[in-house]
Amino acid sequence: MFNPKDIRLVAFDADDTLWDNQSLFDKAVEDYCALMSPYGTRDQMYAALYKTECGNMDSLGYGTKAFIISLVENAIKVSDGTIPEDQIIKAINIGRRILYNPATPLLGVADTLKTLQDRGQYRMVIFTKGDPLEQEAKIERSGLGKYFDDVETVSGKTILEYKKLCSHNGVTEDQFVMVGNSFKSDIAPVLEMGGNAVLIPFGTIWEHERVEEYDHPKLIRLDQFSDLRNIL
Repeated sequence: MFNPKDIRLVAFDADDTLWDNQSLFDKAVEDYCALMSPYGTRDQMYAALYKTECGNMDSLGYGTKAFIISLVENAIKVSDGTIPEDQIIKAINIGRRILYNPATPLLGVADTLKTLQDRGQYRMVIFTKGDPLEQEAKIERSGLGKYFDDVETVSGKTILEYKKLCSHNGVTEDQFVMVGNSFKSDIAPVLEMGGNAVLIPFGTIWEHERVEEYDHPKLIRLDQFSDLRNIL
């Protein structure tokens, strides 16, 4: 376990760490598969959509807008271009609903952030990936922005991006801890570069974020966000 006295920078993932996001995508995918039922089974549509999403990641990145494009592209593919216009509009609206995510803070998040801010021991930032405009809107709706010194939105959470984050904030890897729900994006790259990490699992996770997990001396696993108050 890392020593909290050594930490100067605490970064927080946003989606599914501070507020619910993945369940909205899960519901959208199920609605989409139902809409596309004339062209295949639920599992066939799910697999086809995931393949389309993965194929678009390098050029479109992450976020709801990229997801909507994948919904439309996939609908055209699986229907061989025969899907009616009104069904395309329905597919777009299924994705668009996600843009209105209220970003209600998860249980214990607001109180815990306030406690950590009041202690005044750390620089606190949001470090998230996706569409900057979409992420900014969620932060605004969540009411959590006041607890953070900065927000950084990147196209991907790589070792290089984490090193840049530390450099921007004038800390070494040993002085940094990342808090998040995804082992693949929030934990593994940080541990590989020599940083510290706190994993707080969410109830559901996107298939693309699934990866084999492992234990590490610089990794702490928590059951709930409010437990952060006991280690920081």
